Amino acid sequence: MMSNVFSTFDPATSTSLSLNWTSAILVLLMIPSMYWLIPSRYNMITKIVYSKLHVEFKAILGSKNQAFSIMFVTLFMFILMNNTIGLLPNVFSSSSHLAFTLSLALPMWLAIMLFGWINHTQHMFAHLVPEGTPSILMPFMVCIETISNLTRPVSLSVRLMANMVAGHLFMCMLGSFIVTASYSIFPMTMIMEVFLMLYETAVALIQAYVFSMLSALYTKEVTYEHT
Repeated sequence: MMSNVFSTFDPATSTSLSLNWTSAILVLLMIPSMYWLIPSRYNMITKIVYSKLHVEFKAILGSKNQAFSIMFVTLFMFILMNNTIGLLPNVFSSSSHLAFTLSLALPMWLAIMLFGWINHTQHMFAHLVPEGTPSILMPFMVCIETISNLTRPVSLSVRLMANMVAGHLFMCMLGSFIVTASYSIFPMTMIMEVFLMLYETAVALIQAYVFSMLSALYTKEVTYEHT
């Protein structure tokens, strides 16, 4: 039984060198190159998922922004792999840390903002004031839209981190309870743990989709004139 359930989120608990962050690229080591070099069912399933996501992101961004679509498909798969690998026992969950999620959201947001302000300056200024806003409310709307844009990377990061932390924390607490549970309630707690594991798998998929989809929607606002 763990003395502290939050120790599972500490990067330095397993090793003295704090190498737990290598779990972010551990999934790459678990995918043998033969699955990519030789046609297989795994390769076919991956291509189907890629194609479906590419069509969906392209529908949001427009046919002229296919390069952005490929980028968001890659972002989705990377987050999904890190979310799911964190559900394995004794594997450090990197996506449950703000340092990891913010390192994904902040560069993405900065790139989108720089691209918009450099290439579509008038459109970015016009976006600060929604169409039909009364003149007396325009200064307030500019402030509100500016704050909304500045908080986007934080909201993306905190949303992903909070959802992953909540599920992992609940599973750790239930797992610690199972260790000391009596034989009478052991089957019920194990069933609850299995259902919670399935639920967290769905959360990992949904959160990866939400993160990449919101990033795509933010990009659409910048590239709207070219869609």
